[in-house]
Amino acid sequence: GPKYGCGLGQCGACTVLVDGVAARSCTLPLSSVQDKQVTTLEGLAQEERLHPVQQAFIDEQAAQCGYCSNGMIMTLVALFEREPEADEQRIKNELAYNLCRCGAHFEILQAAARARQLLAERGRP
Repeated sequence: GPKYGCGLGQCGACTVLVDGVAARSCTLPLSSVQDKQVTTLEGLAQEERLHPVQQAFIDEQAAQCGYCSNGMIMTLVALFEREPEADEQRIKNELAYNLCRCGAHFEILQAAARARQLLAERGRP
């Protein structure tokens, strides 16, 4: 899941959830997550069923090289936990500091919209 990108917390490739909040793991000292729930991309699926955000990225083919996918997915999961009906502008603002070098931004935004729909159909984030 988490990828080592910049090592400075600026690209988002290493994003994990710490107690449900998106965090850049490359800048987190291990001591700062003691006694906290840390979730990686691999921990999102439940009972062999992908999280709706993961499924949306597959459905919309929202990756070229895939290096940024971890950060994009984890950031969106955290956003939709807080704001299940986040609109496109809110999604863009949230993803602004997750870098995609391939330029798959259009597909990523389509995946975010699809994820929002899947979450609504499921009835909860």
